[in-house]
Amino acid sequence: MRPFESIFGEVVRKRRRELGLSQEELGFRSGLHRTYISEIERGLKSPSLRAMFAIANALDTRVSALILLTEKLSLAQPPAVNEN
Repeated sequence: MRPFESIFGEVVRKRRRELGLSQEELGFRSGLHRTYISEIERGLKSPSLRAMFAIANALDTRVSALILLTEKLSLAQPPAVNEN
């Protein structure tokens, strides 16, 4: 199973692209640095609740919608194969 940070980042990236926003514009609208947005989208950072609200507002959506999509995608992922 992929980490939740990776899936959440994918959800954020998809919504940002749907709106035709650059990472820089999303950063400006959310009050977060562009590099932080990039790290979230690549699954390298786990955003705080405050950051999630800022991102959701900037993406004209709700935090709950982003979390729900993350949850749905995580459940759709096949389980990791343990090769031990």
